[in-house]
Amino acid sequence: MPESIAVSVKNVSKQFDNVEVLRDINLTVEKGTVVSILGSSGSGKSTLLRCMNWLEQPDRGEIHIGGQRLGIDEQRGRAMSHRQLAKIRERVGMVFQSFNLWPHLTVQQNVSEALLRVKGMKRDEAKAMAMQQLEKVGMAHKADVYPITLSGGQKQRVAIARSLAMSPEVILFDEPTSALDPELVNEVLG
Repeated sequence: MPESIAVSVKNVSKQFDNVEVLRDINLTVEKGTVVSILGSSGSGKSTLLRCMNWLEQPDRGEIHIGGQRLGIDEQRGRAMSHRQLAKIRERVGMVFQSFNLWPHLTVQQNVSEALLRVKGMKRDEAKAMAMQQLEKVGMAHKADVYPITLSGGQKQRVAIARSLAMSPEVILFDEPTSALDPELVNEVLG
């Protein structure tokens, strides 16, 4: 696979309770590009994104991130270990439709947590990186508040900062504006 390819989806299919949600989906995304997947509600967009991060396993097909196949340890010819999958997931950011912020952590702690646990950063480093990313999305002034006090657009920007802080090669956004009021869409996309 060429080095210019960030994501490759080949003939991916997925069923839930005998209902075919994805059928032979093919997609190639080059590094540095932005791709939007459009479709009606229930058409499988979220399922495809979840398959691309192996949160759902496709029934058929292959998914490659940066040239590495998800789910299969090709050298050993068996299923990928949890550790191997975690290493690939470090390279893929996911911004969920429902934000998935931890309510018991401050905004800054929400961004820092994965840096501490996954990247193994020291607390000072993680906090500095979190603040840098919060600054990028215009949320540094809310670093010490809890998610319950934030608007939908602000929560989404914190979720984006959390993803950016991990320095992923690929970021998957699951309907980044669907849970927002129309006036908040500009806040998130702006």
